[in-house]
Amino acid sequence: MSRKEQIVELVAQGLRSVKSLAQHFGVSLMTIYRDVRELEKEGKIVRKHGELLLRHEFSEPIQESIHACAYCTKPVEKRLEFTYRLKSGKLIKACCAHCGLLLYRNLKEEEMQTCMTWDFIGSKPINCFSAWYVVGSSATPCCFPSAIAFMSREEAEKFAKGFGGMVLDFEDALESVEKLMKRGVPVKIEL
Repeated sequence: MSRKEQIVELVAQGLRSVKSLAQHFGVSLMTIYRDVRELEKEGKIVRKHGELLLRHEFSEPIQESIHACAYCTKPVEKRLEFTYRLKSGKLIKACCAHCGLLLYRNLKEEEMQTCMTWDFIGSKPINCFSAWYVVGSSATPCCFPSAIAFMSREEAEKFAKGFGGMVLDFEDALESVEKLMKRGVPVKIEL
């Protein structure tokens, strides 16, 4: 997949500034500006007040929208968002890794194209399937029992030293959250 194609996908996932894209790819701002200009000429992206939007988003009224979690219906906060992109192009969003993991079993694997979330410390987009998770820590930024995503095992282990919890890969985190929920641990929603 070319960098321009990745940029379109990342903008769709919510990475909407040139600076954040440059950091994500490890390239200069000028390099991203060139790619964005080409994408604008191709009619795929629009720049509006410093924010990058997909062309179809611009044709609709621009407004702050509240998306509900597909699992618990809580409003989705960008920094914790867990998003599945289906091959049909449809996005399925969860409010946090806890709900995102539980939602996985409800989706058909053959329909999934990608899954992205955000590193809890660095706020960088990461692949859900290669992320490391701290499950059951005392930190509960969203639902309970908490599941928090990290880009590296090292960062997850550092976090777990301070806040407790188990450091797990995707499959083990999925199994752990499911077991905790089956034991009757309630979903704690803070409003």
